[in-house]
Amino acid sequence: MEPIFLDAALASFTERWSARIVTTVNDYDVRVAKVQGEHLWHAHDHTDEFFLVLDGELHIGLREPAGERTVVLPRGAVFTVPRGTEHRPYAPVPTEILLFEPSGTLSVGDRHEEVPGHVDVTTGHALS
Repeated sequence: MEPIFLDAALASFTERWSARIVTTVNDYDVRVAKVQGEHLWHAHDHTDEFFLVLDGELHIGLREPAGERTVVLPRGAVFTVPRGTEHRPYAPVPTEILLFEPSGTLSVGDRHEEVPGHVDVTTGHALS
């Protein structure tokens, strides 16, 4: 086992909305992704989803019982979307994020709207 440098991991790919697995902790993946523009409305029925903004700014739209709202995450901010909550990430500028979720979790969740062509449906790709 060797240290993994997030800058090097992020420099190893260019695709947006296509997460890379940098390591695993117990049964969880630590993933990094480059994002920009809209993802899609989706929900993970059985797991929370943790976001850490490494660079840029991430907005997360949430559909909650009280209505819709948006959480804005600048660089260095973290947020956890509770399981079962419909959400849609959006990055107004090129943004780099770190995600923490159970291994095998699909990037589009268990329930989602139609997947646009710029979103990679994946459980995470290995670093090359």
